[in-house]
Amino acid sequence: MDEPTTSRLDSLETHLAHLERQYDELNEVVVQQARELSRLRMQMQRVSSSVEGMEMDRIKATNAKPPHAVI
Repeated sequence: MDEPTTSRLDSLETHLAHLERQYDELNEVVVQQARELSRLRMQMQRVSSSVEGMEMDRIKATNAKPPHAVI
């Protein structure tokens, strides 16, 4: 090959190696974010269940039973 073609090929290979490294780094970030999102969803679900339970307890505590139901 002639010198300009070799130079261009070297440049393209360098750019490709850089892009592959960036791709791997970005992929790792996406994987980490997916894990974090999954963890946060589970945490939100637990908190939501707790709040729902507390709300039900509050409703039960504030609703007076009718006189005929009290034993």
